[in-house]
Order: sequence, then C-alpha cells, then structure tokens
Amino acid sequence: MLIKYLLKLFLVLFFLIPINQSKADFFKDITSLIENNDFRLSYGISVTDINQDNKYEFVVTGFGFSNLALSYQNGKIININKNEIFDDVKRKTIGVAACDIDQDGFEEIYFLNTDTYSGEKKYSDRLVDSSSNGFIDLFQKDINRKNLNLTAGRSVVCVDRNGDGKYGIYVANYGGPTRFYELRSGQILDIAEQLKIDKITGGRAVVAGNILSGKSDIFAANERGKNFLYYNSDGFFQDIANDYKVDDQYENGRGTTLTDILYRGRLDIVTSNWDGYHRAFVLEDNKFKDIATPTYNIPTKIRTVISADFDNDGYDEIFMNNIGEPNKLFKIKDNGFFEEIKIQNAYESNGLGTGAAVADIDNDGILELLISHGESGMQPLTMYKADIKKDFNYIRIKPLNKFGAPARGSTVILNSNLRNHAKTIDAGSGYLCQMEPVAHYGIRESEKNISVKIVWTDGSSQSLKINEFNKTIEVNQKKIGQ
Repeated sequence: MLIKYLLKLFLVLFFLIPINQSKADFFKDITSLIENNDFRLSYGISVTDINQDNKYEFVVTGFGFSNLALSYQNGKIININKNEIFDDVKRKTIGVAACDIDQDGFEEIYFLNTDTYSGEKKYSDRLVDSSSNGFIDLFQKDINRKNLNLTAGRSVVCVDRNGDGKYGIYVANYGGPTRFYELRSGQILDIAEQLKIDKITGGRAVVAGNILSGKSDIFAANERGKNFLYYNSDGFFQDIANDYKVDDQYENGRGTTLTDILYRGRLDIVTSNWDGYHRAFVLEDNKFKDIATPTYNIPTKIRTVISADFDNDGYDEIFMNNIGEPNKLFKIKDNGFFEEIKIQNAYESNGLGTGAAVADIDNDGILELLISHGESGMQPLTMYKADIKKDFNYIRIKPLNKFGAPARGSTVILNSNLRNHAKTIDAGSGYLCQMEPVAHYGIRESEKNISVKIVWTDGSSQSLKINEFNKTIEVNQKKIGQ
C-alpha cells in the first residue's frame, strides 16, 4: 500500500511541478482544494447552477468515470451530485453544455457521449433536467427515443436562434449529420435538416453568439473539412465561412472562443488548430483577417482555448490548454498584440489536458481555472487562479433573459474612457466546454466613466451606469410591455 501511495504521489508531482520555482508566478496552484481528486479520464467542463441555489458549479464529464458537479463549500471543492443518471459512470461523456430549453428559468444539461471515434455509436447522449425526484433524462422518454443522437460527437452549443429565450442545442458530430435539438410541445425534435445545417463532417468545436447578424450566429471549427460560419437570418442559417475567409479548410479545428481582440466593442473569433496554426480572426472590410502573431500561432497539440481577465488588470488573457505538451498563456494588449506570459503553475508539461473552464466559484472576484485531463492516460483535475499581489477592482455582469435564465449568447459591452470591451455570455466554448454565464471585467488603472450595454439575443439592448465596483450585477431582460 505504501509503495502504491508513493507511486501515485510521484505521478501527481511529475506533471504538476513547474520547471522553475525561483520567482513569483502568474498563477497559484489551488488544486489541493479539490476533495477526492482521483486519477480519472475527464473531458469537457461546463459551469451552471445544478441545484438552483444561485451558485455555480463546475460540471466535469467522465469518460467511463462519473460526471461530477463540483461546488465550493466551506473552503473546499466537493462533488455534490448523488444522482445516478447525472453520474452516468457506464457511458463515455466528452462534451457538455447547459441552457434553459423549456423556459422554466433553470438550465438543462446536455451530456454528449462518444464510445467510438466516428460514425455510429452504442450509447446515446443525455439531456438532463431536474424534477421533484432528482434528475431525469429527457431522451429516455418514449416520445423522444426516435430522435436519439447515435452518432459520435464532440462539442455542443446552445443557440437562441429566434431571440425569444427558447434555446436549441447544436451538436457537432463526427462522421454523421449535425443535430439541432429543440423542445416542441413536450417533444425533443432534431430540426437540423429543416434549418439546412445537417452537414456531415469531422465536427470538433462550435460556438454561438453575436458575430455578424446582431443575433446568435454559429461558428463551427471542423476537422478534415471546411469550417462553418452560419449567419442567422430570422432564425434560419446561411453558411458564409468561405465569403468571410474563415473556412480554413486545410487545418483541423479545436479550441475556439469569441473575444474582443481589439477592445473596440465587437466580438472576434479565436480558433486554434490541432498541430496547426492558431487563428485570431478580426473583421476588417467585410472579411475576417487573421492577425495572430508568430509567437502566438505556433502549432501545438491544442484542446481548449479560454479568453478571460484572470489577473483583473482590464486586459484579457488567452489560455491555451494542450495535451502532452506545455500549456501557454498570452495577454491581449492594445492593437491586437499577443504578449506571451511565461507560466510555471498551469504549465503542465506532461499534463494530458482535455478540457478547461473558468468561473468565480468562491465569489472572491478572481476567476478560478479548472483543467481536466485524460484521453491517453488517467490524471486528476487541476485548479489555478491568478496570484494577485496588489489591490484590484472588478465588475461582473450577469444577464438573465425574460424567463430568468442565463442569457447565453448575449453580449456585454463595457464602455469607458479607455476601451469598448465586448464579452460573450458563453453559450458553449468549443472545444467540449462551456464557461460561466457572466461577463467578468477587471478595471484598468485610471479607468472612469464606466457603463455597460447588454445586447440580448433578439438584438435589443439595455444600458446601465456602473457606480460601484467589486460586485456581481444581475440584469434582467425587459419583457414586452415593461
């Protein structure tokens, strides 16, 4: 037993210990907060409120291991799930996203299961909803069995295509048709063919948000084929990836997110490619232009890409989670310059990173970064946060739609004397993961005259002045007639 324990300890230290501990690091390692953090195969991570207590949990998928619901309680991160359907230890879950599909104000969770690399699979996905008896799988209802997804998939994203708060779920499949599920009269229907988005490709990453149309557009980064950019026209979609030069057909898409690279008040597309060039697509003269710098776009074995302000300095960082090689961190400076930050903690040179997500899980105003590992070997979860030594200010904006649910796919724009900074309320960050549905802003030095504008999924907007910092502000979408 002693030898087994020492071997396990050695393996943990081997892939967690940074190369150089001689000076202060950007991140501090808070992995020790995670209780019962065993070796396992994990993939996607989502952030949602699973027990309706107005606090967010990290939902971590298990590939032949339990799906977890990790909550911050009494200074520890603990798994609070006790439901067998949610746990789902017998299935192999990789992708996950949450949104309110039935307009009850609470988010359902889509677990994408993949027991084969491509094509037909054995076990279907789960669409988990809460009930008086715990969690239920809506796909297990007889009325929904004929619409099961039995194709190997990768990522899922929530799309409010009509802007009315009624979310559908886009499923990026691999070697089979794309799915788009909506709830209609109590039945889960796949309407991808009706929307003309039922394409067969090597589906990998997918995001949705206010990219071009003013409503929820969809960008899908694919493998062995062209990317898709679906323009939302009255709830239907037209693929304009080729016209806007983001098809990238010779690369193999992975981690993708929407972020405001130029701090000009509009979202750009950051997408990365497996052992290929990483892209930073910025709209310029009705085309997207890749402005990624040579140090940024170096090919890596990339998985998840996250854009967030980890250190609350008012500039976003981009975290690149790689598998089997070191992770990377860049700060997005003014004029689209990517400044590499050398990291020690979160470097994970031997980490088998498969997914990552951010949330202020302990409500201290600093984002936590949770990283999952697996695929080619079992490893525990890791968790980090910025090691901030000086005073800071922040503001967090939490938009809720007219049903009281997180308004995923909406956009928050912070305006001040120094910037116009757009952030998406994450609808599902390709690859496999989904961030907290909150726009988190660190406040810059000498920043003043701050206001925010929320652009809802129907294209309408609300504005408010920011008069105090260091709090989360809930903004409720106005209902018709208010």
